[in-house]
Amino acid sequence: MNGVPRADGEIRVLVVDDDPLVRAGLAMILGGAGDIRIVAEAGDGSRVPPLVAEHRPDLVLMDIRMPGVDGLTATERLRAASSPPEVVMLTTFHADAQVLRALRAGAAGFLLKDTPPGEIVAAVRMAARGEPILSPAVTRQLIAHVAAADGDGGRDRARERLALLSEREREVAVAVGRGRSNAEIAGELHMSVATVKAHVSRMLTKLGLNNRVQIALLVHDAGHLG
Repeated sequence: MNGVPRADGEIRVLVVDDDPLVRAGLAMILGGAGDIRIVAEAGDGSRVPPLVAEHRPDLVLMDIRMPGVDGLTATERLRAASSPPEVVMLTTFHADAQVLRALRAGAAGFLLKDTPPGEIVAAVRMAARGEPILSPAVTRQLIAHVAAADGDGGRDRARERLALLSEREREVAVAVGRGRSNAEIAGELHMSVATVKAHVSRMLTKLGLNNRVQIALLVHDAGHLG
């Protein structure tokens, strides 16, 4: 999965939310998009592994707060598995410690439950392609409001991980942490956009990360955005 489009272009979605009205609303919104199909629904995170195994969705829309196994735990388990689908969190809060934890676990981003229908459809398409749907502004807001509480130990660990990168890759990582787009990074560091993309891809592999949001959070934890 992970951003590899199907031959027929269809995006298969699993919706996980304990509120049947939310599930019905999402089914109505996404059902109107010709390239998106909801293949299954669940009201508890415990149902995610068997449903993913059975239906092989490209994307899971996951509520954070649910009884039983919550969306955060389900996301961490899912993203730790081999070739997992992308995950987008459903929440009612912009800046929330659980949202940040989900992003650290590899979620592609989050959607507020009152997001306009057209934006939900666009976000699903982006996330299914493997593109983080979190804007730089929202990333900065989350980091500012819900900073890591690990102290110097967390900073030291983050710096050790960034030390695995070349000097040029670290420059690109810091620019990603500042919310720069590939084109902006290319202009600032005097390289092509293709080279920036290659650096980002290598960084994700070296660091064992899923997306740019995780790079930004790691740079923040290392104290390199001051």
